[in-house]
Amino acid sequence: MTLDHPLTEVVLEFPDNRLLIDLCGPYDSHLTAVEKALEVQIVRRGNVLSILGDEASQSRASSALHALYLRLESGKEVNPTDVDREMRMGISEITPETRAGDQLEMLRGNGIEIKTRKKLVEPRTDAQKSYVQSLFQNEMAFGIGPAGTGKTYLAVAVGVSMFISGQVDRIILCRPAVEAGERLGFLPGTQEEKVDPYMQPLYDALNDFLPGKQLAKLKEEKTIEIAPLAFMRGRTLSRAFVVLDEAQNATSMQMKMFLTRLGEGSRMVITGDRTQVDLPRGVASGLADAERLLKSVPKISFNYFTSKDVVRHPLVAAVIEAYEADTKIS
Repeated sequence: MTLDHPLTEVVLEFPDNRLLIDLCGPYDSHLTAVEKALEVQIVRRGNVLSILGDEASQSRASSALHALYLRLESGKEVNPTDVDREMRMGISEITPETRAGDQLEMLRGNGIEIKTRKKLVEPRTDAQKSYVQSLFQNEMAFGIGPAGTGKTYLAVAVGVSMFISGQVDRIILCRPAVEAGERLGFLPGTQEEKVDPYMQPLYDALNDFLPGKQLAKLKEEKTIEIAPLAFMRGRTLSRAFVVLDEAQNATSMQMKMFLTRLGEGSRMVITGDRTQVDLPRGVASGLADAERLLKSVPKISFNYFTSKDVVRHPLVAAVIEAYEADTKIS
């Protein structure tokens, strides 16, 4: 790797060579990811890593590597997703002189974990971290931003976590059944089979967090419901974790109807992307109206994401940025 700035060297020593192998990753792929993200060079000699680069980048690389090593010491794995998270998050520096107990406490303080039946979910950006905190703290929360930023995925993860811990008795996930710019025509089958194509992203998220047999049983018992937004009319949702996905495709009347379903002991999360409205021309988006009307209401949180928070393939962020730039020009 060629560096344009003067090189200085920071040396990190890791006592457990077995954990250091896991820290470096297969064929040093984790170190390569840190080098690419922070424009540093990392040289491994035995149980020592030397970081070459400017002072600020060295500090960030050092903090990230120490945090990942502590993760391994606590018995957890380190995979490319964890490395990516450390590159994105604002991590306070952990020096080698810090006592091990203090290090673990600092790591816990920086991290937020969402426990589900199948996996542990952790925010990968500062915006995601703030969003998850607001989901636990507020009875009504909005997550607004482009595709691929984890708005729905994290909301469903928090819902499953709260259900497992007994904070809510059921999970209700819904979406407006609006076609994304194309006419699908008549769909055969039962009512559930007709709406399933619209609900598939919600099924995908649930399958990540709950074993298949348990999920099927909970759906059969109506403890977990996945339904079009229109099915919410006339209901009062008590002790439920309720997610409205793709809220930009709800009309103003639908949004008001949905928000007023909130019952005792329930939580509501509304996610959407203002740039992907599929409503007919001239129909106002209920998400925009809710944002305008509820922004100053206490105990309702609004969290915003940008292309920097995209956690899908890196090209997704590039595509979003290109479209945003074109919109500004036009």
